[in-house]
Amino acid sequence: MTEKTVKKFISGIPAVDGAGVHLVRVLGHDTVYDFDPFLMLDSFDSTDPRDYVAGFPKHPHRGIETVTYLISGEIDHEDSLGNKGKILSGQSQWMTAGSGILHQEMPRPADRMLGVQLWINLPRKDKMTEPKYFDITGDMIGKMIMDNATVRVISGNYEGVTGVSPHHVQATFLDVELNKGSSISLYTKPEDNTFIFLIEGDAIVHGKTIREKTAVLFGKGDRVAVSAPEGKKSRFLFLSAEPLNEPISWGGPIVMNTEEELRYAFEELRYGGFIKHAPV
Repeated sequence: MTEKTVKKFISGIPAVDGAGVHLVRVLGHDTVYDFDPFLMLDSFDSTDPRDYVAGFPKHPHRGIETVTYLISGEIDHEDSLGNKGKILSGQSQWMTAGSGILHQEMPRPADRMLGVQLWINLPRKDKMTEPKYFDITGDMIGKMIMDNATVRVISGNYEGVTGVSPHHVQATFLDVELNKGSSISLYTKPEDNTFIFLIEGDAIVHGKTIREKTAVLFGKGDRVAVSAPEGKKSRFLFLSAEPLNEPISWGGPIVMNTEEELRYAFEELRYGGFIKHAPV
């Protein structure tokens, strides 16, 4: 087994999105090809509801999947297809926007809002698939408690412990809590694009201390090794998937393969035809 090299560090940048939600934007337009198929990563971490209760009023998506994972907090959601529900602490929602959906996500006041939203690109063949939700409750998330760490498996597999199987891109998504001064090795396919995001606390990778809210993209190899500093815990998200290696044309909430497809999507949004499926 060969430890993966470090290809790039991405420090999250404070941003405001939606109707005034304060967040940390980690991945975006500048990172799409390096992190393929992972498009965007936003991190939420606040004990002040004023930072996030304005939420994300109704907005469109096409051509992607959005994965919301809450360590702590509560988000109400509803959409143009008649779906309505909540994402609670320790839960995830894997939404396939596919051919087009209008939805809104409205965080509720909580002691702490801690979590992420990840955008995953859909392959060309699935861009116009029927929209759908995949609500991942706590009992669907695999969990392994060890002397050095606690690993939660949102999707994929860790040492025989499984999470859900995504409908399209078969990404592995782990939430790893490292005990003080402990280390862990995580194995992955050499051909996958693999990165970690330090959601809480610093960590040590290849002897270098990496600060909280930083993403680490790995290169060649089939094993990732991460350590927590002495006397401090570390919590990070581990994500890995095979790259699509397809062209990307990204405009706001819509991601297609060509500029022509992107223009057509916005024309449909403007003049009608964007929503391809009737409400349930």
